[in-house]
Amino acid sequence: MFAMIGMLVVIACVIGGYLWHKGNLSVLWQPSELLIIGGAAIGGFLISTPMKVMKSTLAATVGIFTGGTSYHKKDYIDLLMLLNGIFYKIRQQGLVSIESDVDSPEQSALFTKYPKILKNHHATELIADTLRTVMTTTIASHELEALIDAELEAYLEEVLQPSKAVGVVADALPALGIVAAVLGIVITMGKMKEPPDVLGQSVAAALVGTFLGVLLCYGFVGPIGRNLEYSAHEKLQYLMVIKVALISFLGGSAPKVAVEFGRRVVPADMKPSFVEIEEAFRQK
Repeated sequence: MFAMIGMLVVIACVIGGYLWHKGNLSVLWQPSELLIIGGAAIGGFLISTPMKVMKSTLAATVGIFTGGTSYHKKDYIDLLMLLNGIFYKIRQQGLVSIESDVDSPEQSALFTKYPKILKNHHATELIADTLRTVMTTTIASHELEALIDAELEAYLEEVLQPSKAVGVVADALPALGIVAAVLGIVITMGKMKEPPDVLGQSVAAALVGTFLGVLLCYGFVGPIGRNLEYSAHEKLQYLMVIKVALISFLGGSAPKVAVEFGRRVVPADMKPSFVEIEEAFRQK
């Protein structure tokens, strides 16, 4: 929603300011310039981006406008409630009791209460794989934390790929705008025998290429790349809550204490209060 609003603001302010100074709007409509700049940018994106990254970039970009990649306070409360349920089951029935839950989360009574978490395969796998590791090995607590940190580092590198791919396209747009402008000047040079008004229109059309390249870079594509970067760090922060809670519990903390460790690393604007978590405990 806010991404779309931001784009409308960019368009309204740029076009509005241009019209305010008695600009001729028809001069800005240069489909051939858009074809040169947009086509070259898409072609460069196809050349520089592997298919896997291309798919994730498109999916992440769609997520910006649909809000599908954002987390809310309720998502963090549900996550803490799931971890609390897992921890209490282990504390009451032993670590082996959770084996069926981590082997088949989609059939687990614990996981199926939270379908949104179940759809987040990175979060589900982090919980399941960590518990499997503890069940099948004698790994020390500090080694387990280092193992999870390595996994999260690799995950961050993966989820940052879309923002980097979009950033490459954004960086190329001003130069592609210059390419379009130069081609327009080349066309203008072939019209030197034309009257001044014709030459002026031709030069103006050529300069629109530079304008479009810079506007697309700093007004649209660049901000989308930065948004994808923020989204990647938000996804990592969600997994950090899982990591901190798991390490705390497996290190010997009581379930509620481990959940409190996880709550403390929730981003400030999404962090549920201690009272809200207590209320959620009572409701469960």
